[in-house]
Amino acid sequence: MRRRGISPVIATVILVAVAIAVAIAVAFWMTGIVGLFTGFEELQITSAYAVASDNTFTIHLTVKNTGTSPATVDNIIINGQPFDDTFTVLYSSSTATTNSTLNPGNSFTINPGETYHVYIQFSIGASWAGGKLDHGVSVEVKLHTAGGKEYPKLVVLP
Repeated sequence: MRRRGISPVIATVILVAVAIAVAIAVAFWMTGIVGLFTGFEELQITSAYAVASDNTFTIHLTVKNTGTSPATVDNIIINGQPFDDTFTVLYSSSTATTNSTLNPGNSFTINPGETYHVYIQFSIGASWAGGKLDHGVSVEVKLHTAGGKEYPKLVVLP
């Protein structure tokens, strides 16, 4: 009986095919690992305005997370100071039917691609940061995240 093995050309083709398959698998695996470590948060305040009604101002913010990882808003800073009970802060996702109240020390998370609405309510003439929040006053609102980033927006009270 005559025994024959595979030809050297076919053996080379098989080895090259296996090497390419392993290289592609490693490339996909590395891309997944890199994606885990390179996620970032990026909030955009797409709309900001204030309205006055009765004896109250309400600042309306529309915030979208355009990043690749969730952003947790852990504080709202108004004119350089973290908000307190002087303000009522409500928030909701664009798909929610009700608003939630944000209390000092609490937080909320905006997932990638989500849009949230934030409402900051306070009395006309309220004392804050060494001044009065009255008609014509500029108010700087910053959303502070757990990642240490701040996203500012300037709003003029009507």
